[in-house]
Parts: sequence; structure tokens; C-alpha cells
Amino acid sequence: MRLLLQQRPDGREAPRFVQLMLEPDLLGGWTLVRESGQIGGRSTLRREQYLDQASATAALEHARDSQLKKGFQLMFVQGEAVRS
Repeated sequence: MRLLLQQRPDGREAPRFVQLMLEPDLLGGWTLVRESGQIGGRSTLRREQYLDQASATAALEHARDSQLKKGFQLMFVQGEAVRS
């Protein structure tokens, strides 16, 4: 599952983005990958491990909701539908 969120450009600098991805690992767990930064610039990448898909999905939804509250807009969704 992959979500891409982006801030509206304000004309002064490149818009910021946040990409959230859920990936299964080889041991039956799940990884939430968060990438954020400016479009065309540097970005940071963080990984969080979860034992099951339900807790990983809950963490992804919480991260998505907190970014939406900060003014980011959902631009792209790939994979399984996420509850809103």
C-alpha cells in the first residue's frame, strides 16, 4: 500500500511531500516506511516495524490523518483501500 500526500505550492518554495508505504517483511511482520521532504530536494526516510498488518495499517492511518490536519492533500493511492 502506498499513499502520497503533498502541500499546496505557495510560490515561494517547492511544495513538501510525505509518502507512506506499508511493506510485508520476510518474517511475517510489516514495515511502515515514511519519506518526507521537498519536491526536487532532499528527503528523509524512516522505517517502523510492526508485528501484524492491523497495527501497521492503524499506524499508517494515524500518520495520514495527522498530515491531512497539517494541510497536506492526498494526491495518490496505490494498493488496498485505507479506511478514512
